[in-house]
Amino acid sequence: MARESLESMELEEVVYLVAEVDGKVVASSELSRRLSGYDKHLGGIGIAIKNGFRDSGIGTEMMKTLVEQGKSWGLKVLMLTVFANNARALHVYRKIGFFETGRIPKKFFKEGQYLDEVIMTMMLE
Repeated sequence: MARESLESMELEEVVYLVAEVDGKVVASSELSRRLSGYDKHLGGIGIAIKNGFRDSGIGTEMMKTLVEQGKSWGLKVLMLTVFANNARALHVYRKIGFFETGRIPKKFFKEGQYLDEVIMTMMLE
């Protein structure tokens, strides 16, 4: 892990979660925040789950834990982004309480096609 990441963890600017199955990491996630500035009330979430371990509840539990961490930090808004064609992730995020607040058309070119980036938000208060 980079030195900056360790310093961020010590300052409580970021928290990382991993899920292991049989001693191997199958999912990772993070919640980050800024300690000053006009957007210090905002937290950003990222999550990745290996193929074969999706639809097992791991992502839902990780997201719930990150939301609780955001609340404990006193954050007011959580934000994440997702590929528009990732129906599985969109379902999980909506189930937890995120809603679409924006979209960047054709932001990505993946596997021969353009994909929108969906911006999703959750209000914590």
